[in-house]
Amino acid sequence: MTMTPSPASERVGPAFSVDGMLQARHKTRQAIADIAARILPGMIEEDAVALAKQTLIDAGMALSWHPTRVRFGANTLKSMRQPSAPGVVLGEDDIFFLDIAPRLDAWEGDGGKSYTVGGNADHARCARDAEALFHDVRGTWLRDRLSGQALYAYADRQARAMGWELNFELPGHRVSDFPHAAIHTGSLADLDIPPSEMRWILEIHLRDPRGRFGAFFEDMLLSDAHYG
Repeated sequence: MTMTPSPASERVGPAFSVDGMLQARHKTRQAIADIAARILPGMIEEDAVALAKQTLIDAGMALSWHPTRVRFGANTLKSMRQPSAPGVVLGEDDIFFLDIAPRLDAWEGDGGKSYTVGGNADHARCARDAEALFHDVRGTWLRDRLSGQALYAYADRQARAMGWELNFELPGHRVSDFPHAAIHTGSLADLDIPPSEMRWILEIHLRDPRGRFGAFFEDMLLSDAHYG
């Protein structure tokens, strides 16, 4: 997918590398799977955060530009800048998600995914729908080359049709060689041009309208060839 970058919102730094960004993404997604596999009912959320940080360090990645987050149960409703209620224990029938932003050498990784334990059908559907909506919006981006603003308006409509609320306090953001904040700090939901590949993170945070739980999925905007 080829687009003309906007100098203001889509420029990159001197260390930007397609191969480097893809390697950082690969290691980020692998770390998410590795961390999730070690999270079990009875674990305290703060211990899961410590586990996540150590997993990233062991994988040769640096803890980077936003805090490493693991959210259990009711904490999955919270926006990322809201602190978790302390001491939450993962239940036997529960939902949790990861949100990590490690750095591999000069390149930023960022990823998130939701998981469930037990057999709660609503939890499972919310986790599935967060990832499915991510790919729905990504497909719309590929086909129609909508602006970031239009993509999040579409995501909002689709979330409501699924029976969830979309949290606009997680509006997507830039990613690049570190630090992207020195280049551009605006959100994807405010972008008035079609976003280019390998420069933006699409965030989908769904919340139960009854205020019981939420689910999260995020990844870099990429073509279908990068997804199995």
